[in-house]
Amino acid sequence: MEDVLTRRRVQLGLGLGLLALALAIGALVAWGPDPTALDRWWNGLIAETRAPWLVAVAHGLDRVGGGVIGVWIAPVLIAAAVTALRGWRTGVFAIAAFAFSAGLVQILKHLFARARPEDLMVTSDFGSFPSGHTANAATIAVVLWLLFPRVAVLVAGIAWTVLMGFSRTVVAAHWTTDTLAGAVLGVAAALLCGAALLAWSRPRAPGERRAEGSG
Repeated sequence: MEDVLTRRRVQLGLGLGLLALALAIGALVAWGPDPTALDRWWNGLIAETRAPWLVAVAHGLDRVGGGVIGVWIAPVLIAAAVTALRGWRTGVFAIAAFAFSAGLVQILKHLFARARPEDLMVTSDFGSFPSGHTANAATIAVVLWLLFPRVAVLVAGIAWTVLMGFSRTVVAAHWTTDTLAGAVLGVAAALLCGAALLAWSRPRAPGERRAEGSG
């Protein structure tokens, strides 16, 4: 029981800290030079090295990581899979994390109302900051890692999130700081939902039930 409380405190503290970091990046974008020096440098570098095959891959990730597939189909399939493997409560946790992440993204998009790069190559919705594709990828990665804490799951999740963030700059859908904030926000959303729901979502061993019932 003490280990569970410790994990919840760690997840809550990290989640709140990362949420504050995402807001700090947004404040930098809103009140500092926009685009930032990092944004200008990276956007220029990508423009100079943008190969046709790389653009094609980025367009594919644009469709997979957002729209109907990224926002609806993938989260529902993941929730169904974890429900089949770990029970319906884990499915609730996964859906809650995905919804919370998407909600935070929309709140920050309307709060900061940042314009997208001028060389935008895909059709996108309102607001460049933060990257919803990257936030969604990061949330999926952390949700799966929290449920299946294996090195392979962690490495695959990091690779998927980095690839998604990179692809968003390839098609100039986002500035670099948008993708960084998106990744941070996605991790924060998953950790905060983990702190709130993960202990509840995991089935307790018979010994734990008897110990609680005898108290």
